[in-house]
Amino acid sequence: MNNEILLANLRNIPDFPHKGIQFKDVSTLFKNPECLAILVDELYEMYKDKGITKVVGIESRGFIVGAALAYKLGAGFVMCRKPGKLPADTRKASYMKEYGADTIEIHADAISPEDIVLLHDDLLATGGSMSAALRLVESFSPKKTMINFIIELTIEGLNGRALFKDDTEITTLLKI
Repeated sequence: MNNEILLANLRNIPDFPHKGIQFKDVSTLFKNPECLAILVDELYEMYKDKGITKVVGIESRGFIVGAALAYKLGAGFVMCRKPGKLPADTRKASYMKEYGADTIEIHADAISPEDIVLLHDDLLATGGSMSAALRLVESFSPKKTMINFIIELTIEGLNGRALFKDDTEITTLLKI
């Protein structure tokens, strides 16, 4: 889709959080009411007829648009967080990212087999965090899972889509 307004308002931070990383700062999209509306409205149009019952947001930037989209879809919102942040029993998965290892957790009662789940995060780079989140969600055996990112980095060597099966439904709003 590559909406020109979103691209014009996206901020790039060189060498964050480590030297050599070109961090795509979506906070500039969230603080701009026009950009936030575009994000939520475009995602709503993509998913309004898919029967989604739960949106899973990946910590922490995935919470912002994920929760707004869940509200607009009439779905529940589930947080996928770093260890120790969720108060009840959890399931967890570890993964590698472009600059280290990490773990995420989801509440053990977050998803049911009747759910149709959309996993949402801000950025697809190496795919590690979303791959771990997908493993967590699929451990509940929902009816269907789909994945969405605001941005997909198409930089040579990242290839985040390679971690997912070919039949995994993955959409992005911006490819850069």
